[in-house]
Amino acid sequence: MSQAKTVEAYKDCPTEDPDPQAELRSNSSRADWGPPSRNSVVICQAVGRSIFTSSTSSAAERVSLMLKQEEEGEEASHPVLFIQLSELFSTLEGLEWRETARWIKFEEKVEDGGERWSKPHVTTLSLHSLFELRTCLRKGAVLLDLEARSFKQIVEKVIETQIEKHGLQPELTKKLRYVLLLRPQHHTTRSQLQVLLEMGLGSCSDKASGPSDPGGEVLEMPAKEQLKNCFRKKIPAGTEVANILVGEAGFLEKPFIAFVRLEDSVFLGGLTEVAFPSRFLFILLGPRVKVKAYHEIGRAVATLLTDELFQRVARKAQSTEDLIAGIDEFLDELTILPPGKWDPTIRIAPPKCLPSPQKRISLHFREWSPHSNGNVSALEERHLHGHQHASEELKRTGRLFGGLIKDIQRKAPWYCSDFYDVLNLQCFSAALYIYLATVTNAITFGGMLGDATDNMQGVLESFLGTAIAGAFFCLCSGQPLTILSSTGPVLVFERLLFSFSRDYSLDYLEFRLWIGLWVAFFGLILVATEASYLVQYFTRFTEEGFCALISFIFIYDAVKKMLSLAEHFPINWAYKISDVPLYSCTCRGPERGNFSLLNETLSLAAHSFGQQADLESGNWSLLTKDECVQLGGHLVGKSCNYVPDITFMSFILFVGTFLCSMMLKGFKTSRYFPTMLRRLVGDFAIILAILIFCGIDAGLGLETPKLIVPSEFKPTNPTRGWVVFPFGANPWWVYLVSSVPAILVIILIFMDQQITAVILNRKEYKLQKGAGFHLDFFCVSLLMILTSVMGLPWYVSATVISLAHMDSLKKESTTCAPGEQPKFLGIREQRVTGLMVFLLTGLSVFLAPVLKFIPMPVLYGIFLYMGVSALSSIQLTDRLQLLLMPAKHQPDFIYLRHVPLRKVHLFTFIQILCLAVLWILKSTEAAIIFPLMLLALVGIRKAMECIFSLHDLAWLDDIIPEKDRKEEEEELKRKQDLDESDSEESERMYQEKGPEINISVN
Repeated sequence: MSQAKTVEAYKDCPTEDPDPQAELRSNSSRADWGPPSRNSVVICQAVGRSIFTSSTSSAAERVSLMLKQEEEGEEASHPVLFIQLSELFSTLEGLEWRETARWIKFEEKVEDGGERWSKPHVTTLSLHSLFELRTCLRKGAVLLDLEARSFKQIVEKVIETQIEKHGLQPELTKKLRYVLLLRPQHHTTRSQLQVLLEMGLGSCSDKASGPSDPGGEVLEMPAKEQLKNCFRKKIPAGTEVANILVGEAGFLEKPFIAFVRLEDSVFLGGLTEVAFPSRFLFILLGPRVKVKAYHEIGRAVATLLTDELFQRVARKAQSTEDLIAGIDEFLDELTILPPGKWDPTIRIAPPKCLPSPQKRISLHFREWSPHSNGNVSALEERHLHGHQHASEELKRTGRLFGGLIKDIQRKAPWYCSDFYDVLNLQCFSAALYIYLATVTNAITFGGMLGDATDNMQGVLESFLGTAIAGAFFCLCSGQPLTILSSTGPVLVFERLLFSFSRDYSLDYLEFRLWIGLWVAFFGLILVATEASYLVQYFTRFTEEGFCALISFIFIYDAVKKMLSLAEHFPINWAYKISDVPLYSCTCRGPERGNFSLLNETLSLAAHSFGQQADLESGNWSLLTKDECVQLGGHLVGKSCNYVPDITFMSFILFVGTFLCSMMLKGFKTSRYFPTMLRRLVGDFAIILAILIFCGIDAGLGLETPKLIVPSEFKPTNPTRGWVVFPFGANPWWVYLVSSVPAILVIILIFMDQQITAVILNRKEYKLQKGAGFHLDFFCVSLLMILTSVMGLPWYVSATVISLAHMDSLKKESTTCAPGEQPKFLGIREQRVTGLMVFLLTGLSVFLAPVLKFIPMPVLYGIFLYMGVSALSSIQLTDRLQLLLMPAKHQPDFIYLRHVPLRKVHLFTFIQILCLAVLWILKSTEAAIIFPLMLLALVGIRKAMECIFSLHDLAWLDDIIPEKDRKEEEEELKRKQDLDESDSEESERMYQEKGPEINISVN
């Protein structure tokens, strides 16, 4: 018996409908007014996609043809669609249209009571409602590209079509016209200020908010409440509207159904909640049936129209069958939740990331293609998750300085825009934040250089070099968002170079000058030969190792500086409250001393305390600590070295600044306060954290260590000048021997500069103005000459500070659908913020009276924040956390789906081992070979191909390009052009799924 039914259903599949003569029946005869055999529809759906047939379904062919026509036409992207569901209610005053739900990407319902909107949530539908909708489109009137300029004209043409083609009784037209043209009641979104004003006005506001004419016709022009609706701010300009009108009408015996697509989008007056032009209209009125039957069909229409794939089909459809084909494809992608295994009353929160519509369409094209190759698709998918190293910036020209010329030609058209693109408040915040970080870095490394070089290079040289080198780089480089600084590896080399010069009686600055000149010469050779092409071989493995090393240096230095405070301001751990009388500190003088100077000092001290009595000679107890030491006295007492408040307060400022920065940075995604305020606080997070804890420090008045800036413009070591002469101090052979250490320096500079450049120019940052690897390295090479001649520190790209600069300039969409996360739009690419940072650094000598109020622990807290932020942005941190997690609690990272866990842990272990070796080399006398170890990371990564398969490396790292794969990669790149707008990280966070909908089969 069941076999007979199946055969009969197959027989019906090619026809327009399983039962073309069937009428939609009222509830008295049948609650379900669809076709007599709903199973036949389901079976027809499955036949085209059955494993027993190799042919593509007719629905898939239709949709594929429409989308390919759209692709060949190269039409502009379609506008966002705002969907509004209005339902017909019966009240004491009569019939009334009320807005009950709305969609942009996710559903929002008007809660019971009609006073507030629900939180955005993923729509859940019954499968029955989608099949009922499919039948509605077959049975109802479908008007495509209708020419109409008002809602009244649309209603007239729909009624006329129903009379001509669907046998609508003429006596019902007047009632239908009256019902459809009733003025709808919208649930407008009001600001909190408006709500408070209405509460204050009381009954007056109630009268004002109520409808002036509840039985009147829909307005032809937008109402005042539509124009002032606060919800409009969340909708991007150019949005179109789809109106869905459903409800029960007692005078109808069978459903009145119409789907309308207007030829041109038209403002329909007061029909919609927001004043945007309408493109689609769906009307469903019918006799009384199941409770909420029409409501569920209306929600099904809205959900279909939120799907980008069906929306494109609806815009290109030429017939009812095209729309049916779109629904069939939608049904084919659904995920069904079994009844009893979930709670239908729970609203599913919107996901953080959604697959792009281009991605889904490209996957459909592969499925629809009769010659699709699964292996090629899998290879393409793996390549999508790696960097596209063969970018335009790294293609070799084969000519001397060819890459440099290409970089200049690429960046020249953007040069003017690099100066006016700064016109945003966010750039001002970024400049202040990076300025304070740069000043702190200059002071820290300047102090370390002073200790390592006997003040041949000190804090002032660090300030001057940072200002000159940074400003030049920002004006002339290919990637002006890069921040130049003295880095840890360069500091290690400077320390070794000074020790070598001192041991062999060489003039340090002259020796260093010749090394710098050789480095610049080698650098120009690398630029001329387009050596930046080798950047392709810096995979994620190398990038993450270097970035993690620099981040750990920042964290280590910040914590080390704070721990050193315990030495300068020791804590009395043996303190006992019962011994309070014993804790004192007095100044005791020598037996013989300068008593005349002592008496003068004591007199001044007494005068300052208002004492009038004569002081006895030798009364040392009135002297301060500094005065006592100056006069040759010494301090006696148990509390002389006890300054507990300073150390503890410094740690409070240090930890507080770090935590406050993290909290305020995340405040942008908080649930509290309006969006504009949250975005403003997030942009100025670091500056606010610094100001808050500077205020706390000033309020308490403790003598915490403050930022010390040189107040005089002169070399730190008085024996040197501002220009280093190249001849005379060292033997002639030193000029040639300098080329040997210069080779190590050029390797260090090349690796440091180019790894940072690769990290900053990653595809996921969505940079629009292109990179300039050759031009950047050319600028660094020229700066080596300038800084060496002036005896200033050598500068290279600072990874952590540059990443912080990029992070502070991120652009996000200002309008986003409710429930949708703000979209990352890219970086504010310009030259002015970096230029401001370095100019302010140069002027810091004159800003010393202001900067001296900033506590150093606050700036060390910012150092810690930058190090932690940079670490959290790399995949290595995620894989380290996996080592401590049981498998069932591990996050659903995309690489865990394709790579065995033991291989993931092995890859992580090798990275940790390399990082440990780099740290040991940096911290010991073997630091001279540190540049070679950086270069060895590329070789280690290549050797890992003997341990890991290319499949595993494609997910965990990047594939190192090879000549025999060049043509294959170029072919894949052409296929991937549709997906270039998706960032790498967002691609890793989800797998391909169907529409954002869960279906209950209840």
